[in-house]
Amino acid sequence: MNTKRTFLFVTLALGLAIGFFGCAKEQKVEAPKQEQVTKDLVPPKVEVKGENFSLELSDLKVAMTVDTASKEIVETPSLRGNVKITNASKDILDIQAVTLEYLDDAGKPISFKSGEKIAKASMFLKAIKPGEITEGSLDVTIPRAAVKEKALSKIEVSLVYVPSPLKREVITLSEKIE
Repeated sequence: MNTKRTFLFVTLALGLAIGFFGCAKEQKVEAPKQEQVTKDLVPPKVEVKGENFSLELSDLKVAMTVDTASKEIVETPSLRGNVKITNASKDILDIQAVTLEYLDDAGKPISFKSGEKIAKASMFLKAIKPGEITEGSLDVTIPRAAVKEKALSKIEVSLVYVPSPLKREVITLSEKIE
């Protein structure tokens, strides 16, 4: 009786094992067709001083999606980093945006090609007092040609701001809904 149970148990276990492992379909795992590649800009940190401000860009990196087989850039690359703006004037500066222009060795702009996403400005919209510092992130696009052909030589940075005397007035209206 005990031998019959053992035989039945072994037969059942062997049958299940053959069923699970013997009939398993061979599955192929495909490698991803695209990968995210990040490259550092050299130098990764720059500081520019203007008449009314100083601007520091740091941790500058180009992020791009690349086809693993052909190594071609699939989407418009992005330039990311940190922005630090210091008000060096005696007045309030109403910061609007930071815009970028990409230049080659001859100082000519590197243009975006048809179909590329164009986002050359990072919005700020913040008023800063004299001596005050504001920080934010930079996330803009960069032309494929600047990255692919390694044509990038310089980046021209423009700080868009409204200089003081910046005055703001608050008006209160006496209104009600009837």
